[in-house]
Amino acid sequence: MALKTIPFEFEKYLDSEEMIQEYFSQVLEDGDSDEILDALGVIARARGMADLAAKTGLGRESLYKTFAPGAKPRFDTILKVIRALGLHTGGRNVAA
Repeated sequence: MALKTIPFEFEKYLDSEEMIQEYFSQVLEDGDSDEILDALGVIARARGMADLAAKTGLGRESLYKTFAPGAKPRFDTILKVIRALGLHTGGRNVAA
C-alpha cells in the first residue's frame, strides 16, 4: 500500500504578527536569497495575496510569479513587498 503525502502549508502556522516577524527574522539570519524569497511568499499567502497586491500596486498574478521557485524578481519589487507586509529587519522596520 502506497503512502500518500500532502504538501506542508507553513503559512497556516503563521497566525500572529509575532510569529510572522520571528519567522522572517530567522530566515534573514541565514542570509540565503532563495530562502528569503520563499519566506516572503509564505508570509504573503498567510496575509492574503489580494491584500498585498492592493498595497504594492502589483497584480496578484505578478506576485505569484515573483514567489515562484527559480524566480529572480527585481530588488525594488522585493522592497515593495517587504514594506507592504510591514516586516522588520534586525529590529528596524524597512518602511521607516
